[in-house]
Amino acid sequence: MPCDNITSDALSSHPMVTRARAGIVKPNPKYANVVTNDAVEPNGFVQANKESRWRQAMGDEFNALQRAGTWVLVPPHPSYNVLPNKWAYRIKRKADGSIERYKARLVANGFHQQPGLDFGETFNPVVNHNTIRLILAISVTNSWPIRQLDVQNAFLHGYLQEDVYMRQPIGFVDPQYPTFVCKLCRSLYGLKQAPRAWFQCFSSHLEQLGFHESLADYSLFIYSHDSVLLYLLIYVDDILIMGNSSYHISQMIHHMSKLFSMKDLGPVHYFLGIEAT
Repeated sequence: MPCDNITSDALSSHPMVTRARAGIVKPNPKYANVVTNDAVEPNGFVQANKESRWRQAMGDEFNALQRAGTWVLVPPHPSYNVLPNKWAYRIKRKADGSIERYKARLVANGFHQQPGLDFGETFNPVVNHNTIRLILAISVTNSWPIRQLDVQNAFLHGYLQEDVYMRQPIGFVDPQYPTFVCKLCRSLYGLKQAPRAWFQCFSSHLEQLGFHESLADYSLFIYSHDSVLLYLLIYVDDILIMGNSSYHISQMIHHMSKLFSMKDLGPVHYFLGIEAT
């Protein structure tokens, strides 16, 4: 029947109960994705500095960087390539869309870096996808437990080998040394060598725990002691660890968490349709 011939009587006789037929005109809050001015990410420091929650977020980030010994203040010199920086803002939300926290991150403008002066090698190895498939296949075949981890603020853990200088963060200039610059001891987001510095720091810690780097894939680390066999795969700040001993896996995660802030995403149960115990 052509659409033009459908009458309102035919529609009203349809058995489906709709919001219109029930006389409901208000929007369903379940589907109302309303963004208010209270949940807007600032475009820059001037806008963020007007609100106490963003000032608190920047203060928390600055204090965390200070506690980690990220930089020391030194007098400026004409030979220094002093990098600018900026604040980046993000609203972290829960699964239901509600606000979890306000996050401010200090980012160095690495595009001002000069090769051979304040950065050298930037290549950072990441695990090969074929390696991931192979190790997962071995784990599933042997019903090994698989744990997934996410390293929080991974790039901030790396130590720098080069002399890198940066301006003091806007809003947090030391009143006693306003003309001084920051000599970075640890890496920051935005630096060209930050991923490599993080990988070197993490791999050194794994070697102290008894792992050794695979010659076939530098992002695959193997722990073999007596009858215990563990594999660890790293892709930037995402980690998979698996092996034939749940106890030793938990111990390794515990040791790594002492040095790095990690989010344990728990066991993985669904690779290739076979549940890992």
